[in-house]
Amino acid sequence: MPRATLSINLPKEIWIADLSSQYPAARFTVLAAMPSEETGVGLVEIQSPAIEDIVSSFDEYDSIVSVTVLEVRSEQALVQFETTEPLLILSLSKVGIPLELPITIVDSEVVVEVTAPRESLSELGEKLTQFGLSFDLVSIHQSVNTKSLLTDEQYDLIETAIEAGYYDTPRTCTLTELAATMGLAKSTTSEKLHRAEGKVMKEFLARDSVSIE
Repeated sequence: MPRATLSINLPKEIWIADLSSQYPAARFTVLAAMPSEETGVGLVEIQSPAIEDIVSSFDEYDSIVSVTVLEVRSEQALVQFETTEPLLILSLSKVGIPLELPITIVDSEVVVEVTAPRESLSELGEKLTQFGLSFDLVSIHQSVNTKSLLTDEQYDLIETAIEAGYYDTPRTCTLTELAATMGLAKSTTSEKLHRAEGKVMKEFLARDSVSIE
């Protein structure tokens, strides 16, 4: 399943984007977040030398429904809040993608990692755009689950080949030796290996077709 890393620029109209841009050296780490029908509740850890000024600024935003300061230390605070602008959470929930926490916002920019089917990732790009969230695709990787991709027999063969050194450079196990270990004919071992390798390579190369627009 594809795993994408996105760098999202939050518009200054969003309270946390505006606040973090006012204090560009501060780190806003969202530890928990839960959307509801009209609002979203979150738990954020803030790190900054100007921690008292930042915490007192929460009340200045109309989109903040409630705020509870749970803990304040030197240059660090833990704050629970409810907001009418949980746009990032809504974008993900609309396409059925869970938000992987924690995420850290610095100077109105946040990097998130999402794992989802290709179709959901493409739809996510559309939702982010609809909510006015511009983003850059940092990277995308296609994981290959060989356990579900291969039959038990194929998986055992590949696993034995790896352990025996068949794929080492230089090779420390010949096809003949691998066949003897598996109790198969050399030609049968070759054919089974070829089919298993083909499945893995095709699935691996399929990542090139993944995109977010």
